[in-house]
Order: sequence, then C-alpha cells, then structure tokens
Amino acid sequence: MKLEDFSYFLPDDLIAQHPRPQRDASRMMLLDRRESTMEDLQFSSLPDFLQKGDVLVINDSRVIPARIYGKKTTGSIIEILLITCKEKKDGAEWWEVMARPGKRINENDLIDLGHSCEARVVARVSDKKWLMAFNAEDGFENYLERFGRAPLPPYIKRRKNTAPDQSNDRERYQTIYAKTAGSIAAPTAGLHFSPQVLETLKSRGVGIAAITLHVGIGTFWPIETDIVENHVMQTEYFEITPDTADTINNARRVIAAGTTTTRTLESVADKNGHIKPQSGETSLFIYPGYTFKRVNGLLTNFHLPRSSLFLLVCAFAGTDFVKKAYARAVENRYLFYSYGDCMLVV
Repeated sequence: MKLEDFSYFLPDDLIAQHPRPQRDASRMMLLDRRESTMEDLQFSSLPDFLQKGDVLVINDSRVIPARIYGKKTTGSIIEILLITCKEKKDGAEWWEVMARPGKRINENDLIDLGHSCEARVVARVSDKKWLMAFNAEDGFENYLERFGRAPLPPYIKRRKNTAPDQSNDRERYQTIYAKTAGSIAAPTAGLHFSPQVLETLKSRGVGIAAITLHVGIGTFWPIETDIVENHVMQTEYFEITPDTADTINNARRVIAAGTTTTRTLESVADKNGHIKPQSGETSLFIYPGYTFKRVNGLLTNFHLPRSSLFLLVCAFAGTDFVKKAYARAVENRYLFYSYGDCMLVV
C-alpha cells in the first residue's frame, strides 16, 4: 500500500490557528457508513446521534506544559519539547527530549531556561532526540507548571521566545475532563466537549467511560516510509480500569472519542470485542485492511494527510469515503487539525 495514496489538498487558511470561542461551537460532519451519506452539523448536536445504552469512551490523559525555551551561553535560543522522564537523581530530572535547532546543540552544553532553571545536555540519543538533565531551584515540576508552554504542533504558529506565554493555549489545548498528566499532545477530539454536552449525553442514558493513553511522539510522528506497511509506531502508555472495562463490555455501541481512544480499545480487545482491565504500552498501527473488534463509532478531528491518524480514519470508514468527506470539508471551509472541526463516523 503506497503512502502517496493518502494525500489530499488543503489550503493553508483552513488550518485552525486558534480554538473557536466556545468548545462546543465547532462544526461536525456526520458520516453514515451504512448509507454512505454525509451531513453538516454543529458539535453541540452530538447527543442527538447517540442512544441510550451507547458508551462514549474518552481519553482523560492530561497534557503537560512540555514546550520550553532557553538560551545557550552564545545567545542562541533553543526550543525544547519534553518527551519522556527517564529518571530523577541528584536533584535533577533526566528527560528524553526533542530540541531545535539541533545543529547548535552539543553534549555538555548548558541551556539557561530562566527563573533559576538550567538544562545540561547529557547525550545525543538519535538524530532527533537528546537526553537532558534539568535542575530548578524550586523543582522542575513546579517550574513547568509555572513557565512551561502548551506543546502545540508546529502548524499552529506562536512566537518562539523566552518571554512569558500570554496565550490561552494552556487552557484550551486541554480537555475539560483531563485528569492524569502525561501527554505531550492533546487528544484533540476531546477538545470540543463542554460540560453541557456531557450532561446532555448522561441525561439521555449514554454512558461515559474514561481510558488513559498518554499521547507521545508515536501518535504524531510522521510516516517516513513509502510503503504504509513498513511504518513502525512508537509505543505509548495506556491504562484501562476495571470499572471502565465493565462499562464498555456492557455497551450497546462503543463510540470512541478520538484515535488515541480507538487504538487503546483495539489494542486490548479480544476477537469477540471483550475488554479486560489492564495497563501497558501499545504500538498498534491501524491502516486500511484492519478489522475493528470493539469500536462501533468514531469522533475525530480532520487530520494531516499521510499521517497514521488519517490512515486510521480511512481504515474505519473506507478510504474513498473519507477522501470525499475531506473534499467536502475543504469545499465547505471546515477548519482542520488540532484546533479545527470534527467528524462523527457511525
């Protein structure tokens, strides 16, 4: 299967740079797989398309403020994206990170992050990753909470400097039900939910169940192989509690809010769609030809072409149908990507 077959045209002005003023004011395209129909709606109408006994499964992972900026002694500004905390020792936190511009970074470099915080470059892990040790006077976790920025994807443009962040991204690049810290990107399908929508769903007998998948670079890492089947997903941690598993196993239909939720459920479901409570890591790569075992409906944003997320949606709804839907979204000027609009596939 060729990766080039999963491209589509998108004008730059349809890439959302900011969230809509109200979370549930997003637009939503309804795709009915059985009838092969599409309909343009508002996200606030989501409860009209779920029924009593359905279970909406959400990802409650919380995005950490994982992007920080610092200066080398030369004055060069370095942008750092935290990926995984490897260990804590000698009063420092050792993190695997991505940093740019990478050509200006060398082992043993010191990077001044301001506010009595410093990073030391320990080692190069790969072409795009480094190991850094962070020391902060009041603790690195406290530093991040006060001065870290939302780890927005690169297509959302913000000023890159060490000045305090004046945006509302820390609030809006986070679901209202975010609970367990650990993600370095938002589970974006969840960004549309308001308290009102969740309460309406519950009042109509729709169950709400939460899983946790900490979104890491596995979700947004680009597919770099020409042949789809040759791509290898990087692992991400997930957790499913006994209560969540029980709720899902008794569902009339399972509606997954997002691709991360979908991958988690499909990673643990047996051939009969039964879910067992567990935690672990998944590297499941879903692309056309995959047979879904547990997920009956999918709420998802509009994703980058040639991405693993786009391929998952194509696997769920059919590549030709999805491409037609994306063309319709472009024609009707939906907004795309993380802060963009969404689709419900049933």
